[in-house]
Amino acid sequence: MRRQELLKRFLTGTDKTGRFIVSSKITGITYFIEPIDNGKPHKLWGDVDPATKKLTGDYGNKSIGAVKEKDSLITKENGFINISTFKGSPLGEIDRRDKMYESHQ
Repeated sequence: MRRQELLKRFLTGTDKTGRFIVSSKITGITYFIEPIDNGKPHKLWGDVDPATKKLTGDYGNKSIGAVKEKDSLITKENGFINISTFKGSPLGEIDRRDKMYESHQ
């Protein structure tokens, strides 16, 4: 996929996909972040009806902020290198990598 087309697809519908891009001020490396939906149940959230005190809206299933692994755009075929998955904060992982880079300089 061409870079411009990839960027457009990557940054379209980010509310639903959770995709975002971070450029490190320390290393200059640009990180493409893409949360993967692992299929586990999501917390439900919505509005509480004041009369019935029941949850309405079920927004938790509408926009989960992640993509299925099969729909990932971060692939070698799309030109990505050093692809990794991990648990936890992607910003924390970037910080960890930056510190590792600094310690080797």
